[in-house]
Amino acid sequence: MTRRTPAPPEQTLIGMPRFPRGARSALANTQQRRNLRHATGTIRAKRAMVVGEVADWEGLRRAGESIKNQVLAGLDGYLVQFEEQFTKAGGHVHWAVDAAEANRIVTELVKATGADEVVKVKSMATQEIDLNEALEEAGIAAWETDLAELIVQLGHDRPSHILVPAIHRNRSEVREIFLEEMGRYGTAAPSGISDEPAELAGAARIHLREKFLRAKVAISGANFAIAETGTLVVVESEGNGRMCLTLPETLISVVGIEKILPTVADLEVFLQLLPRSSTGERMNPYTSMWTGAGSGDGPHDVHVVLIDNGRTNALAREHGRAALRCIRCSACLNICPVYERVGGHAYGSVYPGPIGAVLTPQLRG
Repeated sequence: MTRRTPAPPEQTLIGMPRFPRGARSALANTQQRRNLRHATGTIRAKRAMVVGEVADWEGLRRAGESIKNQVLAGLDGYLVQFEEQFTKAGGHVHWAVDAAEANRIVTELVKATGADEVVKVKSMATQEIDLNEALEEAGIAAWETDLAELIVQLGHDRPSHILVPAIHRNRSEVREIFLEEMGRYGTAAPSGISDEPAELAGAARIHLREKFLRAKVAISGANFAIAETGTLVVVESEGNGRMCLTLPETLISVVGIEKILPTVADLEVFLQLLPRSSTGERMNPYTSMWTGAGSGDGPHDVHVVLIDNGRTNALAREHGRAALRCIRCSACLNICPVYERVGGHAYGSVYPGPIGAVLTPQLRG
């Protein structure tokens, strides 16, 4: 008897076409291909320059790999240590086995404050679990404050890149989005705005300022979580993260369990690796660290939601474990000829490109 292989579904788990169909559609979009070629080429050149300044770049990468291997070998112990230290500092730790549980926890925490809106720091973890959609269903507006995420949100779009979510848009397209959409959700863009980056950034700054100043709750991810001290770390380039992390009364951070580092000293390695590989900078303009709640300035009610969402299953597999070493720098996307031609949407995942092709099946099953 011939065993017939079932036909693959027409759509991926997030409701987007499967890769072959998505890729064909993306290849036909010549403007997007030009946008991607320009953006990835620019980032590659910047990265090559600053990486070339490091005497032993490969040695630095191997040091990072060694630390991540150490973490994954003893992850259960490091997570307990982080919880103890974060709690000792006045914070609250919540554990979520999957996206549904994480969304429920965050939604309940926001509702408990009485707020009907939150401001957000760019976060791959919250995109992975579709947190914005879960909050919207609960009547809570989630405002993205990263410029590229704001462009994607106002454009009713999906991110196309791990680091630069709006990489598939050029500045003329951004201008049209701002003119058409900004006024529906807050301060409108000036009617005479041009497509000059400085003017677009200025319109975003004015639009976001009122949201920063009135928001009672902020939601972030974290680039790193330090087990030794219970410290969370966010690196970013615009200052919007610093505003979210310091102004609201309540701060909720959604963090994948693989983001743990054993000690503060380990940041010496990763704060050299991450900015050079991601933005082509020697260091990030803003590096924010917080340990628990503050009694003076800053949030007084601080929570972290540690999410599994398939990570434990990935940890049990050789290739899955290797994928969990990823620090989301996006360098693999910027060098990938396939990604450069089809962009992130074709992958049907919040994690596109080479790392997404490996990581998404590990997390989703």
